[in-house]
Amino acid sequence: MTSTSAERFLEIRGLKKYFEAGRPTLFSRETKHVHAVDGVNLTLRRSEVIALVGESGCGKSTLGLLLMGLEEPTEGNVIFEDRDITHLNDHQRKDLRRKIQMVFQDPYESLNPTQTIHEIITEPLIVHGIGESQQDRDERATKAMQDAGLKPAEVYLSRYPHELSGGQRQRVVIAAALVLEPEIIIADEPVSMLDVSIRAEVINLLAELRISRQIAVIFITHDLGSVGFFADRVAVMYLGRIVEVGTMLEVLEKPEHPYTKALLSVIPVPNPRLRHERIILQGETPNPINIPSGCRFHPRCPVAIEACRFSDPLMTVLSKSHQAACLLVTNTK
Repeated sequence: MTSTSAERFLEIRGLKKYFEAGRPTLFSRETKHVHAVDGVNLTLRRSEVIALVGESGCGKSTLGLLLMGLEEPTEGNVIFEDRDITHLNDHQRKDLRRKIQMVFQDPYESLNPTQTIHEIITEPLIVHGIGESQQDRDERATKAMQDAGLKPAEVYLSRYPHELSGGQRQRVVIAAALVLEPEIIIADEPVSMLDVSIRAEVINLLAELRISRQIAVIFITHDLGSVGFFADRVAVMYLGRIVEVGTMLEVLEKPEHPYTKALLSVIPVPNPRLRHERIILQGETPNPINIPSGCRFHPRCPVAIEACRFSDPLMTVLSKSHQAACLLVTNTK
């Protein structure tokens, strides 16, 4: 693979997903849509960790489902290893899922309560026809469980999900993803359902797997503080669009977008002398059916200027002076 291809291991180009929110009626012929994902551009490098951060309802999980092929995009393309995987048939999608796996938010819902842990972890191998024998599949399952922190694996194989703790269940979900030896894991809020004491263990586990297995990770979260040491880059998402992308250090030390600053301001800091003034956003997130004109953040932005109501500095090529003015106002507050 060329260096250019390595830089574009997974590339998202202008990806959109609109959900129909009402059919035309006698009084309105307009078909309304929820703009869940609305023009996302992002590149994931090999073995890189990207934290996809934003409020609930901003489109993070929908973006993950689009990358997995569990939702069909309205517009745009997803390129994986120089191949367009946007519109694949079921057979092609099945082959792709050996390389891209997803860890869902709720381990209580993503595990079949009628299957043993052994059946859950070996099922992906059976579905994909991997393993020369049952012994081979058992060895692969045991290795995946050990890598996921379930040691010794023999203790857990005959158990059912209800016999495990929340952290152990999430490790089973991770093991079921690892057993196919994927190249990318999309982790959708993988620690939000866990106790605080267990969250660090799961995040550390993903960090170790990224190194030992050279797996790229898209870590979807609403808590920027939880992945500060783990992610290489951060993509901040608001109302269907990515409003800021940068290295973790750049975003933590010099955030540019007002929304990013608001997210960072509420991260707990142990040292009182290092705490920043909290930026409390006013109002609710706008309705994704009726998107605000201009900059989507302007109804809640503490530094919005009049021009923000009419043009979006993130999307308009001719608005560089407007963008500079917006950032200047932001940085002087």
